[in-house]
Amino acid sequence: MVPLVIGGILLLPTELLAAGMALVISVGLWEWSKMVPLHTCTARTAFLVIGLALAGLIWLISPAAVILALLLAAFLWWLWVLFWLTHFEITTQPSIHVTALKLAGGYLVMLPAWTALIVLHGRAEDGPLITLFLLVVVWLADSGAYFAGQRWGSRKLAPVISPGKTWEGVYGAMVTSGIFALVAGLLYSHSLPWTAGLVMVTMVTVMFSIAGDLLESLMKRQCGIKDSGNIIPGHGGILDRIDSLTAAAPVFLLGLHWMQL
Repeated sequence: MVPLVIGGILLLPTELLAAGMALVISVGLWEWSKMVPLHTCTARTAFLVIGLALAGLIWLISPAAVILALLLAAFLWWLWVLFWLTHFEITTQPSIHVTALKLAGGYLVMLPAWTALIVLHGRAEDGPLITLFLLVVVWLADSGAYFAGQRWGSRKLAPVISPGKTWEGVYGAMVTSGIFALVAGLLYSHSLPWTAGLVMVTMVTVMFSIAGDLLESLMKRQCGIKDSGNIIPGHGGILDRIDSLTAAAPVFLLGLHWMQL
């Protein structure tokens, strides 16, 4: 699927890419409703329709202030997720409050990520390239974490939530993506200060991408399922493929705002 994704980013206009990504987040919201869990088709459909209506509203009224507010809301959500991941027992027992939290979380996971990717891709000159940069960062972080964890992994990162992840894998993700950001930044800008800022933003983005991965693992574990869906044969659901990106995209765009880019 990688050539298809790269081709879409580099060749499609932002409007068509936004429509394609809307389909992806539709499936993602549907899978999320299963992990809440919502048990009836009516409830799951209502959750999906509300999410798509919110996405349409964002698309129609998207001044910079609204986008920035959405990014800040997403950032606060992912800060809360860091706390949640270390106190996951607070959502172990089903209740109306836990259900409300997870329902709101679905929108805060999917909608800011969709918006951030659209805004990134729609940048005047370098939109497709910077969007591709973000995806490569996430892919390299996942690969670096896997290989470092396989080779040196011994200290478990979150043994109850995701037993296979290790701190050594985290370091592998940071090193791999950091080197890529350093090289890409120097080739793109030839400026050490700009490149240093890009590397810093990339490091923070990778940390939150790991949180995105762990959050989906927590949702699946508390729901008692292995995969978020079965839409991709042999690879599970859409959320199983984009969980890291859902956290990375808004954090990365917010980092670019911080760099005033």
